[in-house]
Amino acid sequence: MAATAPLKAPPAAQAAVRIGALRRQLAALEPGVAGECGALLALGNPFIDGALGGGLGSSALHEIAAARERDVAAASGFVLALAARMTSSRVPHTARGNSWDARNDTRVSASTVLWIAEDLSLAENGALYGPGLDGIGIAPEQLITVAAARGRDVLWAMEEALRCRALGMVIGEMRPRGIDQVATRRLALAAAAGNALGLILYTAADDVPSAAVTRWIVGAAAPRDTERSHGIGPPRFLARLVRNRRGPLGTWIVEWNSVEQRFELATHSEPVAGAAFDRPYRTAVA
Repeated sequence: MAATAPLKAPPAAQAAVRIGALRRQLAALEPGVAGECGALLALGNPFIDGALGGGLGSSALHEIAAARERDVAAASGFVLALAARMTSSRVPHTARGNSWDARNDTRVSASTVLWIAEDLSLAENGALYGPGLDGIGIAPEQLITVAAARGRDVLWAMEEALRCRALGMVIGEMRPRGIDQVATRRLALAAAAGNALGLILYTAADDVPSAAVTRWIVGAAAPRDTERSHGIGPPRFLARLVRNRRGPLGTWIVEWNSVEQRFELATHSEPVAGAAFDRPYRTAVA
């Protein structure tokens, strides 16, 4: 009597099993899904860092978008402040582990930042300004800028740069069009492989699916009354954390302290009237 052949599952069922196995493998590899983000880059404020679980995770991808078209400069300033905090000598380079150079007995850390911008974005919003970099606290020699013709070129350059061990942070400035979850997953995996912090700077807000660990929407916050009458004050941002895989969401008005290289909550009281600057000292304090 001939043995009966074992029954095989239908092709659709086999495909479903295979897809499920592949999804589990991707979830194990992707840092954003697994929740492992390597070292942390703290923003210097306990309230924000507490929501982030200690800070922005390196070896991961994050997104920062301008709230409106006129807020591209504010979003860029927020990103530059993060870069300045990472490269500051007074702040530990948490986005990259330090290595020991036995030749000169000094610590060496990959604190170089790479900024990749789409040509159209440069034409619409302008390029980075050297004195502005110095004012926010980042040395120009620590920042490398690259111009790319198209958005897909920005994505390709980011993926290659994130795998480079000589870079601590890679920033890609581009429009949100044409970016899908597959592209962001590739960037997240590249950041994990290279142990670098990846930032996508969008010139407009979008809610497309993404593999990024956090997503921020940043705009310019109104200056204090004293700043309106007596000159330019510290950069002030309205930062909304609208996606966070490591903790709660939140909204903060923050100021960048370029001296201490940290973000401060702008919650101090405003004076009713400032002292007049065109009067003698005795009259001003009377």
